[in-house]
Amino acid sequence: MPVTLLGAAEIRALAADLGVSPTKKLGQNFVIDPGTVRRIVQVAGVRPGERVVEVGPGLGSLTLAILEAGASVTAVEIDHRLAARLAETAARHGAEPGALTVVDADALRVTELPGDPTVLVANLPYNVSVPVLLHLLETFPALRRGVVMVQAEVGERLAAPPGSKTYGAPSAKASWYGAWRLAGTVSRQVFWPVPNVDSVLVAFERASAPRGDDVERRRTFALIDAAFQQRRKMLRQALSGLLGGTAAAASEVLERAGIAPTARGEQLGVDDFQRIARAQHDA
Repeated sequence: MPVTLLGAAEIRALAADLGVSPTKKLGQNFVIDPGTVRRIVQVAGVRPGERVVEVGPGLGSLTLAILEAGASVTAVEIDHRLAARLAETAARHGAEPGALTVVDADALRVTELPGDPTVLVANLPYNVSVPVLLHLLETFPALRRGVVMVQAEVGERLAAPPGSKTYGAPSAKASWYGAWRLAGTVSRQVFWPVPNVDSVLVAFERASAPRGDDVERRRTFALIDAAFQQRRKMLRQALSGLLGGTAAAASEVLERAGIAPTARGEQLGVDDFQRIARAQHDA
C-alpha cells in the first residue's frame, strides 16, 4: 500500500484533535502543501532504504513524504503531543511497520539517534535552526548530506562565501563540516500559519575527511566568534583577547598563520581560522 500525504484540511483537523495551536516559541509553522514536501525530499535525493533523521516533524507532512520515497525515518520532536501521535498518523497513511522511529526530545540535546541515519531532511524551527544544525553535524558524523528548510536570511548566511555581505559566524562554522548551497525558495503560502518571513532550502554535503579533532574545532570556533563579535575591527584587535592579550601579540600569531593582522573576520574562510588556531596552539 503506497504512503499517502497530508492535505491542508487534514492537518488542521489533526491539530484541532490534538489541541495544538502552532506556537512562535517552538518556531512551529506546519507545511500544508504535499507538493512542497515531495520537492524537499526530491532535492535531498532520498533513496529507498536510506535512513533519514528529521527534526521537528510536527504533524507529519514531511515525514510522510520521506516514507513515501521508501526511506526509514528517525523523527526528533520536542512537543510531546505531536511526538505521541506521529506513529499513528504514519500507520494510517500506509507507512510500513518499523519504518518510523520517534524520539521525543529536544534536538539540541540528543546524543544518540536510532538507526544511525546518514541523511538529514527537515523543516527546522526558525529560532534554533543554526544551533540545531551545528549540534547534529558535530554529534553525528554519520550524517553525510541533507536538505533543510530555514528562514531565508539564515539560509543565505549558511551558504555565503567569505567576503559577501551575508557571510558571518554561521557561514564559517557550517563550512567546517562541508559544502553548503542554496537549493530553492519556498512560498510563504505553503505554511500554516503563514510566516512573516521567506524560506529557502539549503543543501549540504559533508567533507570526505574530518577537518580536525574536537579540540581544534572548539579553538577555531572561539576565534570565529571573537572575530565576528567585533567584525568592524581588524583581527589584531578583535582576536587580541585570545591571542596573547595585546594587538602586538595577536599580530605575531596572525603573521605566523599567514594572515594579515589588518584583515577582518569577514574576509577569512574556515581554513584561515583553522590556521590561526594552529598557530595559536604552537605559540
